[in-house]
Amino acid sequence: MTRPDRSSPAVTVHRLAPVAGGRLTRQPLWSGRLAPTVAALALAVVSTGGDARHGTVGEPHATPPQAASSGRARSSATPVCGYQVLNVYPHDPAAFTQGLVWDDDDLFEGTGLWGESTLRRVELETGLVLQVHHLDDSVFGEGITVQGDRLIQLTYLSHLGYIYDRDSFAVVGTFDYPTQGWGITTEGNRLVMTDGSSTLRFWHPDTFAEIGRVAVWDEHGPVDRLNELERIDRWIWANVLSSERVARIDPLSGRVTSWINLEGLLGPDPLPGPLNGIAYDTAGGRLFVTGKLWPSLFEVELVDCHDLLILSDGFEWGNLSGWW
Repeated sequence: MTRPDRSSPAVTVHRLAPVAGGRLTRQPLWSGRLAPTVAALALAVVSTGGDARHGTVGEPHATPPQAASSGRARSSATPVCGYQVLNVYPHDPAAFTQGLVWDDDDLFEGTGLWGESTLRRVELETGLVLQVHHLDDSVFGEGITVQGDRLIQLTYLSHLGYIYDRDSFAVVGTFDYPTQGWGITTEGNRLVMTDGSSTLRFWHPDTFAEIGRVAVWDEHGPVDRLNELERIDRWIWANVLSSERVARIDPLSGRVTSWINLEGLLGPDPLPGPLNGIAYDTAGGRLFVTGKLWPSLFEVELVDCHDLLILSDGFEWGNLSGWW
């Protein structure tokens, strides 16, 4: 199948510049087809140093950057991406999906509900549960991620996380955290989690201590109810509870750079549960989505899609593969 041409995506370029009080304001720089020569020139003009390598986290934002100055112009509209279904696979309709991750040809799923929460290894083509670990009836399972040879799973209200051996599902450790647990993903040498608010929290992968945070926002203000997460390229993708849209987030600024509209995946009938579950096969370039109690898991491709490109201190230039 031919993918849309993404050699010179249409983008709106902004720079995040400091204002009084240490906050950031967005300054429009340029809009149009981003040719390589112009891109290199823009980078040379606006880059001001810094280090955006994985694990480097700035000071937490008390308010979204777009709200830093009440007198400034309204932010640009966030692009909205469409989708095309490439494949449909069976999915356990009793699985209350809270986390989904693809790693090294394995599909892992975390499910919730009191007394029914599990960690699973699932066969993609059949939906068959190949391996399962049942959580204690007293906890409500939430998001999962793979971190090296470990699987990590959050719980909803118990302030308790589980660390599993990736292969055996044996519990090799637990950890505590002060918030609710919703979604979690791995971004290089740090973890990213959500607690149902508009905040992405960054954790040290060994101590699980919070090492930073960023408020997520678009032109309308804070984006809350952030749920299941997936790191794809340099973006954090987030389900939003009770929404059929996925936010694609710049983890440095918190800006939603595009929305992915997944309405209609299951057809016109009412959904059995919310859209929740994003997994990405990095090697194969495959994107999978599903929902709570859904009978199907979908491989989709994004169409008519581009992002707001925000150039900020330490922006890692050259990874444009998120423009589908």
